Amino acid sequence: MRRVSKLAAAVGTAAALALSATACGSTSTESASSDSSDSAKKGKGIALAYDVGGRGDQSFNDAAYAGFEKAKKDFGIGGEDVEPSDGESDADKVQRLTDLARQGYNPVIGVGFAYAKPIEEVAEKFPKTTFGLIDDNTVQADNVANLVFSEEEGSYLAGVAAAKATESKVVGFVGGVEVPLIKKFEAGFVQGVKDTDKSIEVKTQYLTQPPNMDGFSKPDLGKEAARGQLDAKADVIYHAAGLAGQGVIEAVAAKDKWVIGVDSDQYEQKTLAKYKDNILTSMTKDVSGAVYNLVESVQNGEPMSGESRFDLKSGGVNLSDSNPAFTEMTELQEAVKEAREGIVSGEIKVSTES
Repeated sequence: MRRVSKLAAAVGTAAALALSATACGSTSTESASSDSSDSAKKGKGIALAYDVGGRGDQSFNDAAYAGFEKAKKDFGIGGEDVEPSDGESDADKVQRLTDLARQGYNPVIGVGFAYAKPIEEVAEKFPKTTFGLIDDNTVQADNVANLVFSEEEGSYLAGVAAAKATESKVVGFVGGVEVPLIKKFEAGFVQGVKDTDKSIEVKTQYLTQPPNMDGFSKPDLGKEAARGQLDAKADVIYHAAGLAGQGVIEAVAAKDKWVIGVDSDQYEQKTLAKYKDNILTSMTKDVSGAVYNLVESVQNGEPMSGESRFDLKSGGVNLSDSNPAFTEMTELQEAVKEAREGIVSGEIKVSTES
């Protein structure tokens, strides 16, 4: 099984596509520029099946969409992106992926670990189609590319930043759903805080427990959790809660405290513009680059397969520096730089478990 680990540069957010309804949720489509082009011969283009919360979360799903849009433009291919439906089952995901593969899309990408079992089932039926699975490496097949990230490393830097920014000596972490993936965010963040200042208290709260995935999609849950932590004197809160994280951001901004975003640079998200001054930084994941790389590999006739890990050393995870207030915090910047160097060199080992 060939393994590819190269990274593409981060891509910008593209214009939204028109939505149309389907049985498995809503989709947006665009035809290839020329059916006779070399790229069109490789299939209809890229298909993207979103995670809970869907496009418009200003975070994880939107990062995947940015890579989707850039790949379509650069390679002159078509594409279809499909929204999840509320309370859907694995059978719904299997049907969605099957429909996309049958239509000739290649690659077909499942955005999020919830697609692991469905992709395992469908990939076996379509061996000539490349399937991308983001945030999960458990599916082992020649036509499956596992696009995974070292979230704990970026979260460690977020913890260092929080420890340097807090004045109350209380910081918070809000996780969407208590699953192993989000526990990695928590573990890295708490370790970063404690390695910087052991006296700082870290408040941790998860919005829902599996199989209830509402913690990734309901902003009101995030808002309520953040208010509770703010009442407990937290003045910096880091969230890993997808669309629900928008509620965290809103609540923190209302109290004029600091919030740390996730996955995308949330300071730059237009729908969050009125809260941007309170978004200290964001722990970014180059989901857009991972999506782009996979499409590029298929277009080049050498599709990625197996695990590709996007870590701090490669730029696959990082801290954004869009907020001028963040870059002006000299002591914070020095601490983050030192921590970054320690992780990249191997001197600092970041735990994936709290």
